[in-house]
Amino acid sequence: MKKNGQAYRTWGLGILSCVLIAYLVFAALFTSQASSSRMCTGVRIAVHDTARLKFVTAAELAMELGDLPSTAHTRRLCTINLDSIERLLSGIDKIESVSVNTLTDGRVLIDVWPMQPVARIFDDFDGTSYYINRSGKRILADARYHLNVPVVHGCFKDSSFTPRDILPLVDYISSDSSWCDAVSMIKVDSPRDVILVPVIRGHVINLGSPDNLHDKLRRIQAMYTKVLSVKGWEFYDTLSVKWRGQVVATRRDKSLPPPLYDDVEDEEEVSISTMMAGQNVAPGQTLPGVAAHDDKPIPGKFAPEKPKAPAPDSLNKQKNPKHT
Repeated sequence: MKKNGQAYRTWGLGILSCVLIAYLVFAALFTSQASSSRMCTGVRIAVHDTARLKFVTAAELAMELGDLPSTAHTRRLCTINLDSIERLLSGIDKIESVSVNTLTDGRVLIDVWPMQPVARIFDDFDGTSYYINRSGKRILADARYHLNVPVVHGCFKDSSFTPRDILPLVDYISSDSSWCDAVSMIKVDSPRDVILVPVIRGHVINLGSPDNLHDKLRRIQAMYTKVLSVKGWEFYDTLSVKWRGQVVATRRDKSLPPPLYDDVEDEEEVSISTMMAGQNVAPGQTLPGVAAHDDKPIPGKFAPEKPKAPAPDSLNKQKNPKHT
C-alpha cells in the first residue's frame, strides 16, 4: 500500500509540473504577442541635474531624438530600439550617463544625468577651453553658460600628464573652504612644477608635483602665519614646497640694498649695540653652541709694547753723575 501511495504521489507531482510548464510557455507566448502589438503611449525625458546652471534640458534632448517624441504614440513598443537611444544620448559630451526603460503605462522613460564639471581647462597646446568631470570627460566651453569651478591653465601636449592628473589637487582644494577661497587659478608649467595662484596678489606657490598635498599646504599655512604676516604679502614672489620639510622663498626684490654708513665725527661716540652677541650666544660664537667661523685674533691686539724713550734730564744725569 505504501508503494502504491508513493507512486501516485510521484505521478501527481509530474503531472502538476507539466501543467505549470505549459502555463509558463503559454503565458510567455501570450505576453510576447501582446507586447509586440502594444502601442507606445509617449516618451518621457527626466533630466537629473542638481546644478543651478543647466547644461542640457529636456527640450534639447528631445531635439536630439528627432521625430521620436512626436510620433511615439503611433509606434509599437517593439519597434523602438532602447539601446540605440542610450548610445545616441551617451555620445553627447554634456551627458554623463543615460538609462532608457519602458513603463507599465506604455511610455518610454529616458533618465539623463548631465555631466558634473569639476574644473575648467585652458589648454595652450591647442588653444581650447573646456570643462572636465571626475572621469576626465570633456565638455567644450560655451559662452551661454559659465560655472564657478577651479581654473587650470597649462600645456597638456604630453599624454603622460593630462588634466585628469590635476583632479586630486582640485578635489583637495574644493574640499577645504579656506583654500577654496584663497586659490584663484592652478597653473601647470610641468608635471613637477604645479603652481597655485592665490587670490592675494603678490606671490605664487610652487607645489612641485601634485602629491603630499596635506603636508605641503600645511607648510604654506605656517609660512603665512609666521613670516608673511610680518614681512608682508609682497615681500616674496614665490613660495616653493617642492622639497620635503622645507619652504624655499624667493624675494621679489632680487638686488641687495647698498650698505648704510653714517657720517660720524667722533669715533668714540659710535654705538656698538649692534655688535652685541645675541641671546644665549657666547662671545666668539655665531650661534648657540657653534664656534665662530673666524677665530683669528684682531691684528695688533697682542703685539708687544715698544719701550718708551728716556727723558732728556735722565740722559744728562747718566752722563754727568758728578753734577747730581
